Amino acid sequence: MPNSFPPPLNTINSPSDLRKVPRAHLRALADELRAYLLESVSKTGGHLSSNLGTVELTVALHHVYNTPEDRLVWDVGHQTYPHKILTGRRDRMKTLRQLGGLSGFPQRAESEFDCFGTAHSSTSISAALGMAVAAKIQGLERHVVAVIGDGAMTAGMAFEALNNGGVADCNLLVILNDNDMSISPPVGALNRYFAQLLSGRFYAAAKNVGKSVLKGAPPLFELAKRLEEHAKGMVVPATLFEKFGFNYIGPIDGHDLDSLIPTLENIKLLEGPQFLHVVTKKGQGYKLAEADPVAYHGPGKFDPAVGLQKPAVAPKTTFTQVFGQWLCDMAALDPRLVGITPAMREGSGMVEFEQLFPERYFDVGIAEQHAVTFAAGLASEGLKPVVAIYSTFLQRAYDQLIHDVAIQNLPVVFALDRAGLVGADGATHAGAYDIAYLRCIPNISVACPSDENECRQLLSTAFGQNHAVAVRYPRGAGAGVKVQESLEGLPFGKGEVRRHGSGVAILVFGTLLHPALLAAEALGATVVNMRWAKPLDTDLLLQVARSHTRLVTLEEGCVMGGAGSAVSEFLHTAGMVLPVLQLGLPDLFIEHGDPVHLLAMHGLDAAGIQVSVARFCADMQKACKELS
Repeated sequence: MPNSFPPPLNTINSPSDLRKVPRAHLRALADELRAYLLESVSKTGGHLSSNLGTVELTVALHHVYNTPEDRLVWDVGHQTYPHKILTGRRDRMKTLRQLGGLSGFPQRAESEFDCFGTAHSSTSISAALGMAVAAKIQGLERHVVAVIGDGAMTAGMAFEALNNGGVADCNLLVILNDNDMSISPPVGALNRYFAQLLSGRFYAAAKNVGKSVLKGAPPLFELAKRLEEHAKGMVVPATLFEKFGFNYIGPIDGHDLDSLIPTLENIKLLEGPQFLHVVTKKGQGYKLAEADPVAYHGPGKFDPAVGLQKPAVAPKTTFTQVFGQWLCDMAALDPRLVGITPAMREGSGMVEFEQLFPERYFDVGIAEQHAVTFAAGLASEGLKPVVAIYSTFLQRAYDQLIHDVAIQNLPVVFALDRAGLVGADGATHAGAYDIAYLRCIPNISVACPSDENECRQLLSTAFGQNHAVAVRYPRGAGAGVKVQESLEGLPFGKGEVRRHGSGVAILVFGTLLHPALLAAEALGATVVNMRWAKPLDTDLLLQVARSHTRLVTLEEGCVMGGAGSAVSEFLHTAGMVLPVLQLGLPDLFIEHGDPVHLLAMHGLDAAGIQVSVARFCADMQKACKELS
């Protein structure tokens, strides 16, 4: 018989195919989707736990809504692998997060089904509201849905959008994907029934008619209002979302298609802003990920039958680990130290610090703006806050950095992880701009350690200052330099000559020192480890400029406005006329891929540096001959 068996996943090439599948077969399709997802990610690496948790929700949304005409915005975007598989990108999953392959996040240039890029969190409600208002202005009958994780709901931007959305008079559905709680089976069935009831047109119509009819009789209106609140209070948690103007529905089981689909179908018929609370489980369907969703949040390649294994050879110490150990050691020495993270405890290396100093550890949620001003408040009372934050995430708190920290000249240390290229996460997570956006702010210094040991030393130097200092370091391991045990720092604002040569000097800011040294061997060049992008070691810079005919600056950050620009600005002010070649990241967003390959593509490996410097010197010699 036709339709006796569910269609295989490889026949679903777009959501239009999915919408033809009978509801009775969707459960089996979701199971196949989950199995394919697990097998696929285990071969490429990527975000796993969050995606396993959104399988049924993704199936339900694409089954009910007419995507891409109806807009679907995911937040945070690393829960969109099922979405990618169902929207024509199944066969490209083997290229996930690789150079030239699929992005790990929604990307407008990648698919018409990715209507908005969401690699940073808490932006979905704002974007979806804009889309809903645009549809209203243009007279379009379009549904707009924002799916936001419970972690992303901790950011102020999400509540700013709710505050606006509740009074915007447009059709918008916000789905809270809550994967930090569970529904017990006895309550689940009751929740399912009432969620469908509360999302039905009869309930909505009765509620609105009742309010309009009874409004002229205040005592009866208040009685009706109390009865409504009492009825909802029996089956849903206390919520502030209705105070924002949204009709709250749920919570419902996000893995139960028999609950999700009828509820979404009912919500489609409602007018105005709706809020659906869906409960899912990270790692759903894969026991190892269910038991340890943090470990399986973003694993590398692994065997699903075995799970994650410790490497046979101990990996090199990462910069993040160096920071984590320094934080614990300095906290033991100085009771004023407090550590702050905006929801990146594991990623920033603060697990041990939380265990050893729980009273001095603060995870403020995905709230970078609050994290920075919270640190400023602590510093204003004599404490020494250390904010562990990714370079790309500090961008979200730029006003607080200027207004609350720098203007008041408060001693906050910013440990900027993921400076430079980050590999598989791509342009949205690359720390390409921190030198440029920090060095223009008064009362903030910027340190650029060249290796793991310098990272520890410069963190100590930064902690000893009476103003804000950012220490930027890359993701992953460095050159494998042994890290000292002491907390002795380095001279503030001073660099060093690492190799003496002639003619051309390469001024390096950060971990590109090591490829620069290799290139310099072939070039006969001087290599200077500048260490500080701000303040520049101007004495050393003048000394080098006077003894060389050409300078090259090198940084794993944007060339425009970066450390090289600082060097050129100083030389101009000092009246030094000297050719300067600035090497760094170009004026474009660099896609995801292996960092070593990406650096080589942009001429920032040893071979590329050698070629660029040799060409620069040849061009200068040619120009001099032509002038003479």
